Amino acid sequence: MTSPHGADPVALVTGSSQGIGRETARRLVEAGHTVYVAARDAERGAAAAAEVGARFVLLDVTSDASVTAAAAQVGAQAGHLDVLVNNAGITGPQDEVRDLTGAGIEQVLATNVAGYVRVIHAFLPLLERAASPRVVNVSSGLGSLARFHDPSTIESRAGSPFYAASKAAINMLTARYARLLPGIRINAADPGLTATAFTGGVGHSVADGTDAIIRFAIGEDRDLTGRYRDRDGDVPW
Repeated sequence: MTSPHGADPVALVTGSSQGIGRETARRLVEAGHTVYVAARDAERGAAAAAEVGARFVLLDVTSDASVTAAAAQVGAQAGHLDVLVNNAGITGPQDEVRDLTGAGIEQVLATNVAGYVRVIHAFLPLLERAASPRVVNVSSGLGSLARFHDPSTIESRAGSPFYAASKAAINMLTARYARLLPGIRINAADPGLTATAFTGGVGHSVADGTDAIIRFAIGEDRDLTGRYRDRDGDVPW
């Protein structure tokens, strides 16, 4: 696969200094992409980029200035962007529900929701220069209202109301953006419970956790848009 500029296709993955983000970057490099590992920690981000054979770009999704500078860097070096993977996220406070506060959810939404919007806005001009641009928003099964109401699912028994609410918001953003930007394939990927530092090492492998992301980015689901899927197929909204 080549870009309209005759070079390798270009991808950027936010929050990719570790875990699902780093594995996504590695798999995109393996598939022949020029990949930008985007992270707010310069030391860890640069190390991850070197490890997977990618480029590093400093990017804090909560900062307009940081995201704008990152888009300018990618634009100057690559000229366009074929694949954007919005992955940066935080779990936020895990306090007992009676101790949760408005400040806590503001912190989560600033990263997990406003951060995605901020990155899409800044990189949209570069995406629109690509022949078949794609955005993959990393979501979660915890954002599924259908799974929450199904007592047979793990999602129905989980806590984390702030994190779950942020992922439900990402799902709606994905559906709306996909309809409003028909020239870009925009989808929500659920990695499932994946063994990373984020989950305390509980869950399936990061390879399994990135399957849905890779399928939307460059695989068999690359022509879909406005969909919500995990590695096994569609997730109920």
